[in-house]
Amino acid sequence: MIKIRLYFLGTGAGLPSKERNTSSIALIHSDRNNETWLFDCGEATQHRIQTSPLRLSKINRIFITHLHGDHIFGLPGVLSSRSVQGVTSPLYLYGPTGLNKYVETSLSSSMTHLQYDLIYHEISDQQQIHIPNFIIHVAKLAHGIPSYGYRIEENDRPGELLVDQLKKLGIPPGPIYKRLKEGESVEWNGEIINGNDYLGPVKSGAHLTITGDTKPTKKTIELSNGADVLIHEATFSDQLSENAALFNHSTTTQAAQIAKQAGVKILILTHISPRFQLKDHVKLRAEATTIFANTYIAEDGWSFSVSRKSIESID
Repeated sequence: MIKIRLYFLGTGAGLPSKERNTSSIALIHSDRNNETWLFDCGEATQHRIQTSPLRLSKINRIFITHLHGDHIFGLPGVLSSRSVQGVTSPLYLYGPTGLNKYVETSLSSSMTHLQYDLIYHEISDQQQIHIPNFIIHVAKLAHGIPSYGYRIEENDRPGELLVDQLKKLGIPPGPIYKRLKEGESVEWNGEIINGNDYLGPVKSGAHLTITGDTKPTKKTIELSNGADVLIHEATFSDQLSENAALFNHSTTTQAAQIAKQAGVKILILTHISPRFQLKDHVKLRAEATTIFANTYIAEDGWSFSVSRKSIESID
């Protein structure tokens, strides 16, 4: 069963173009009533949301990688529209030092009054963020200003209840199954039945890494080690490595080398310079796949789903 879907709202770098909006990625929890987390919120993100399956009312956490405009200029609009739509549930906002000041200045200057609470969390290097069923690891990467990557680790879950074995013991379906599924011990016909003895293999949680803007760094390898999916910026092609170094960004091949060294399953390249058109995808992807075969180039409106076992689909 699909549990997590990632939806790309914006995949461009620096400036919006006809083909790509600026950076924003949504993580949708399909098993939690489509609860949605945003990672970055570039200009016009809410326009992309309007043409997507997402709903502002479902967004309850926003994670900002860094404070360059192409990653935050859409934030005041999203916050305001969420309020205008009548949403009153709190929104948790995670990001570097200065995010609070930016948001509060934008809202106060425009006399925008939210109907819900904004709860700020200032992030730092090597921080862990604990959210029900998840741990998010934060690492400071290597860019012109403080820029962070996030590793989203879903907790492992118990295996399936071995119903056939319980039936052989004469234990009928009912509330007792729920207790056994939760690993409790119950008494049945004078015998103690340990629920953990009647569970299948543990279901491993999905591990996803989303980087902010960064040049190649060992910290990205550490942050994405063994991940199911690595979403890494690839602002420049391999031929423009000098530009990448000058502006503290990565090339297609550098991102692929990170993925290979980290041992990830799938690499998704995003934050593509507006100098590249969709027709350039074949060339950009070919550069990366010479190093890491399982590479994709994200497009606006593109998504993929992750189960606890594997990537289920790429659309």
